Amino acid sequence: MKKQKRQKLNNETMNKEISKRLIYASTCLAEDLMEEYSTNPQGLSESEVKNRLDQYGNNQIASEKPPAWYIQLLLCFKNPFILILLGLDVFSYFTNDIEAVIIISTLVSISVLITFTQEFRSIRTAEKLKAMVKTTVAVTRQSIRKEIDTEQLVPGDVIHLSAGDLVPADARLIESKDLFVSESSLTGESLPIEKQDMMPHDGSKARNRYQMPTNPLELNNMCYMGTNVISGTATAIVVSTGASTYLGSMAKTLVGKRPMTSFDKGVNSVTFVIIRFMLIMVPIIFFINGFTKGNWIEAFFFALSVAVGLTPEMLPVIVTANLAKGANAMARNKVVVKRLNAIQNLGAMNILCTDKTGTLTEDKIILSKHLDIHGNEDAKVLECAYLNSFHQTGLKNLLDVAVLEHAELTDMLGAENNYAKIDEIPFDFNRRRMSVVLEKKENGHVLICKGAMEEILSICSHVSDDGQVIPITPTIHVNVQQLVQKLNTEGLRVIAVAMKQSAPNDEPYGVKDEKDLVLVGFIGFLDPPKESSAAAIQALQTNGVEIKVLTGDNAAVTRKVCKDVGLQADQIVLGNEIENLSDVQLADLAERTTVFAKLNPMQKARIVRALQSKGHTVGFMGDGINDAAALKDADVGISVDTAVDIAKESADIILLEKSLMVLEQGVIEGRITFGNIIKYIKMTASSNFGNVFSVLGASAFLPFMPMLPIHLLIQNLFYDISQLSIPWDRMDKEFLAKPKKWDAKSIGRFMIFIGPISSIFDYITFFVMYFVFAANTAADQSLFQSGWFIEGLLSQTLIVHMIRTEKIPFFQSRASMPVMLLTSAIMIAGIYVPFSVFGESIGLQPLPLQYFPWLLGILLSYCALTQLVKKWYIRKFNEWL
Repeated sequence: MKKQKRQKLNNETMNKEISKRLIYASTCLAEDLMEEYSTNPQGLSESEVKNRLDQYGNNQIASEKPPAWYIQLLLCFKNPFILILLGLDVFSYFTNDIEAVIIISTLVSISVLITFTQEFRSIRTAEKLKAMVKTTVAVTRQSIRKEIDTEQLVPGDVIHLSAGDLVPADARLIESKDLFVSESSLTGESLPIEKQDMMPHDGSKARNRYQMPTNPLELNNMCYMGTNVISGTATAIVVSTGASTYLGSMAKTLVGKRPMTSFDKGVNSVTFVIIRFMLIMVPIIFFINGFTKGNWIEAFFFALSVAVGLTPEMLPVIVTANLAKGANAMARNKVVVKRLNAIQNLGAMNILCTDKTGTLTEDKIILSKHLDIHGNEDAKVLECAYLNSFHQTGLKNLLDVAVLEHAELTDMLGAENNYAKIDEIPFDFNRRRMSVVLEKKENGHVLICKGAMEEILSICSHVSDDGQVIPITPTIHVNVQQLVQKLNTEGLRVIAVAMKQSAPNDEPYGVKDEKDLVLVGFIGFLDPPKESSAAAIQALQTNGVEIKVLTGDNAAVTRKVCKDVGLQADQIVLGNEIENLSDVQLADLAERTTVFAKLNPMQKARIVRALQSKGHTVGFMGDGINDAAALKDADVGISVDTAVDIAKESADIILLEKSLMVLEQGVIEGRITFGNIIKYIKMTASSNFGNVFSVLGASAFLPFMPMLPIHLLIQNLFYDISQLSIPWDRMDKEFLAKPKKWDAKSIGRFMIFIGPISSIFDYITFFVMYFVFAANTAADQSLFQSGWFIEGLLSQTLIVHMIRTEKIPFFQSRASMPVMLLTSAIMIAGIYVPFSVFGESIGLQPLPLQYFPWLLGILLSYCALTQLVKKWYIRKFNEWL
């Protein structure tokens, strides 16, 4: 724990240093930055590059490699129940109990091989999903521009970026033109960010007026590793590479030991409950048999058999088979399960934290509205916007693409054929607008301009009002601003559209002509919610899973999306509001809050941990670099095949289809898996605990061993085989309606209340065998042991049907066909054993026919009493499985 805290502090210190360096690089003059990095516009020399590679290392970030197959195989033994069984196995070997060694070794081998095979296959599939392509970057070195592998970049390199490039390192812009960069993988912002060299190149007042930001991601003259260029071009100086980049600092926190999940804690808690019972009961049985029978060696072996019997030795096999079956079912639904335990965590999950961009939304910008100055839909606004986007010759950004795609869905397509292009005034960052000049059938020129609302409004003198051109008045000005503000609060990015008609002119058009325009209206853009999101959220909520949105996007956009998908978003908490909260305060706030916005990656992970501290099983779904830390800290991390590599490495489950509906199916599959696991634990733990009580009483008053060690082992093996079909059993709908999690206290209570019921009927069997069939001497112990062998096995097998449901078995809830067939086969085989040659070889003997009516009466009475106690137990504790 101390080591983890130290590591966390080191990471936090490193992150602060990286942030300081980036802010300094952003705010100092470009010339000063070049001098500090000993570089210039002509680039570094090859000898200097070699020195810097030796100093800083390759431009690579930390990543966690999958373990070698033999390491992965060894890790499969790291299971508390496997370790208990291995301990008993070793003990049995040194005491020459070969039967126990064979049985236990077989069980361990089956469990480990199933786990290893499934996880090895899943990890290989996940590795294939990663994009393993080499990327290159244009760099200037010794005045020569060339393409190099991004791993060979060093601080001080002069790089060139253009549309479609991945930014290969953290870099300060020194020149840029129409540069838009998508930072959604870092910030969650769905729209691309405008980037430019903001700082003046002198010590002017403009530089002094520049307000220094505190968040590196707000630096508009910096580009970050892992983001991608949407449009435009730029030249930049590399400031940081590899682990020293903003992305690298996040990646470093993801490499290392994963926190214990809900599943791990649950298995450990159940293990300790069983170990405590073993440590109490086994010595008591050993000493009672030793003192009463006088044969301490025999008493020792019998106590060892009881220890094996008390251990749910098939649990690793049952758990693994359940998880593997769940993984296969999910694979058919386009889900790759990297870690089998994640399936149960998915079923136990009661809070799903999800990113917004690409998870709730389409991760695609669309034109949502085209409005006049009063907020009414207006085809003229769409036509002007379409003509502007169609005729511009610069590289079209996402907004232009959205306009053109929207026009394809309307009657607007083909409108460009009515116009001839005369001229164009390109976009630049100072004006934040662009214009095209068109001519319509020699009927004069029309200049159409679109851009940022403030910039367009500043060059407009009139507005179009229901087809009439009227001057802008202060009232109209205020109304227009209020309309745009309202659209912004609805999550729309608003672009204004204006135009001006003029007589034909042979002179080239320029910025000077962008004046006295007529404001036509506005176009609003949105990253729309997926069609399946609202239905999936409702389905998850119906199944007891609370949805919380954790996004880096702004509050207005987030509120709009949440409203559209049916999430309450009246109160949105921002990242800077939680920065100074203690962990306890944050945990209380996180439970009450549905939506968090403007979060950085560490804040997302901190919220996940805060919710876990309140006892919640937390899932996190995301696909960006900014989601990776939260994915790793969550009980179950969920990503998609199109996610960045770091996100896929951190996730437990990878969706091949980016839909929450797939998750809802996974939740149900997880609950079926957990239900079948908990069935086995409660069946075996209570039954074995009852058997121990029976052995305890029988050992005290019988002049012989109530059952030989080999009988106990075979009985347990038969019983365990009968339960191999449990992974294929069905669960009652009522059980699947709510999240379920491990509860060691519940299992311990179940053992104490339900286990002794079988002992009552075991004692009745003892009475019948001792007094009715006169099996009361050492010479007749074989008959006594045969009678208890059959009754014990059949009652244990029947308990499968009694415990698997809250309802009346066979009538209100019937087990699946595999369970029915296998339990029936085991009961028949158990009755046959004392009549067989094998039974004779292990000291059993055929039973008289008069025994079977007694057996039938005992078993029916056992089922009736168990059902009565079940109803009482459910009323008292409000639970069963």
